[in-house]
Amino acid sequence: MFSRVALLLLVAGVTLAFPSDLYAPQPVYKEEPIPYNFAYGVKDEYAGTDFGHNEDSDGKAVKGSYTVQLPDGRKQTVNYVADHYNGYQAEVTYYGEAQYPHEYGPPITFKPQSYHPQPTYH
Repeated sequence: MFSRVALLLLVAGVTLAFPSDLYAPQPVYKEEPIPYNFAYGVKDEYAGTDFGHNEDSDGKAVKGSYTVQLPDGRKQTVNYVADHYNGYQAEVTYYGEAQYPHEYGPPITFKPQSYHPQPTYH
């Protein structure tokens, strides 16, 4: 008898947990937009890498730019603006002139570095 009552309560609880109309629009929870900004840059003369990125947002629109040193010697800069109305709009510019050498030297390789921790005694 107890198992029948428990089963009846379980079925009733599961039935009540489901929404009455599975295809009804569900509530949308939107968070308030949060303004932010960030920037970073990397310049490693030894490896030949040079790039950076900065971005500012007021919570509605995003403005930013990023730069990268291309293998042909030019620097590419992308300035962009993005929002929900106009989408992503970018302006790409290049500085310098492309250089194509007639002869290529040996590839640049880096020797792996190994880490050998020394034990410490207290």
